[in-house]
Amino acid sequence: MDYWVHLEILGGYLLTLGLLPVVLLTKKKEPVSTIAWILCIVVLPYAGALLFLVFGINRVQRRLRVRRRTTNVIAGALPRLNEQHHAAAVQLSDLQKTMAHVCKRLGGTRATNGNSLKILSNGKEAFAEIELAIADAKTSIHLEYYIWQPDRAGTRLRDLLIAKAEEGVEVRFLYDGLGSMRLSRRFLTAMEGAGIAIAPFVPGESLRERWSFNLRSHRKIVVCDGEIGFTGGMNIGDEYLGRDPFFGYWRDTHLRMTGPTVRQLQEIFCLDWWYATGEDLRDDRYFPTPHRDGEVEAQVLAGGPDLPIAVFHDLFFAAIGEARRNVNLTTSYFVPPPALVAALEVAAQRGVRTRVMLSGPKTYWHTRHAARSYYDSLLAAGVEIHEYVRGQMHSKVLTIDGDWTFVGTPNFDARSLFLNFEVGVAIYDSGLARQLDDLFTADLPDCHQVDRDAWQSRPVIERLKENYCRLFSPVL
Repeated sequence: MDYWVHLEILGGYLLTLGLLPVVLLTKKKEPVSTIAWILCIVVLPYAGALLFLVFGINRVQRRLRVRRRTTNVIAGALPRLNEQHHAAAVQLSDLQKTMAHVCKRLGGTRATNGNSLKILSNGKEAFAEIELAIADAKTSIHLEYYIWQPDRAGTRLRDLLIAKAEEGVEVRFLYDGLGSMRLSRRFLTAMEGAGIAIAPFVPGESLRERWSFNLRSHRKIVVCDGEIGFTGGMNIGDEYLGRDPFFGYWRDTHLRMTGPTVRQLQEIFCLDWWYATGEDLRDDRYFPTPHRDGEVEAQVLAGGPDLPIAVFHDLFFAAIGEARRNVNLTTSYFVPPPALVAALEVAAQRGVRTRVMLSGPKTYWHTRHAARSYYDSLLAAGVEIHEYVRGQMHSKVLTIDGDWTFVGTPNFDARSLFLNFEVGVAIYDSGLARQLDDLFTADLPDCHQVDRDAWQSRPVIERLKENYCRLFSPVL
């Protein structure tokens, strides 16, 4: 018996020594993540090693290299917008000019004018608009989703796509293999039988790829005829329509877009599609000449682990740093990197009214406890924290000074900011910013505001849960 105990201890030490260099090499740009993983492996040699192998490594490095080649080869040859479509800097406020410059440097796209953007604040409204655009499509329909459920909502939309494909419309459907794992072969076969082209974002050609939790596409994209686009927080499923008894009412934010920004959204889909399938969609029929359809200046940005910079992490940091009057942040998952915690705290300390609206009891318990571990310092700095209690808060929105806003797919956590492929829209329009601020205000009665004094007196067991869950913040 002693022999096996000694062998187990020795094996734990050898496993720890073998993995520590791997952690140092793979996490060299993330010191907090590095320390967290080292502690996890040292304290729990076998369990920690397993967690690191599953969550800590982008196991699909070969595909990541393919993705980078895709970006280099395909992106440069995609149809580009004419100069007339780009926003004139003289029309923008000082804040908007600064953020347009930041977004151009980070995302490689430029702000465009002549757009029309409609804010969709619930599933019923968003699904109705998406179904209408699909029903009216004449040439092509491109969809990319993290989660597509094979329930009533998912089946209804699938059947509409099948009908359009049978009419001769080109339909392409890209889904994330992990987020949409409930999609059955039978469900997809019905689509393929109608001529719909289907592909998973990461096919999982080997066992190592199938059990990777990183390198996921968290994007939500719909583009119809290259002229109407949708993106934002909503996936496809009954829960987004408030039909799930656990989540109840589902609060989300999505965008319907027309104008030059749709071409930028189409470019992102085409890159993702080429990466997943090898099919080249660089064709004018997928990129019709954009028509001026409004007065909104906006631009689409993409971020992911294939890029040399963390686009949305740096964007949020820059935007919060530019605030002079108010910051309103809404996110479903809040496990922020240190720089973004500091940005929020410093903004509040500068006298900027800084408000954060987060998911309440309907979110995952581990992410909620991890989020709460940040409350002490945020509250001390003067940040207002509101937990949504009516149902599930799933929006991803940031507004600055009622003048600039961002709506997209990334949450305020390390997974969205460093590990996932995400997409969002920077909007240079005070009217839309105020509209989103008004929605924030309208949601406040459905929230519980965290009181600093009451928070300090919470039970010790809650503090232990929070700090324990925070240990896993690099992968939540």
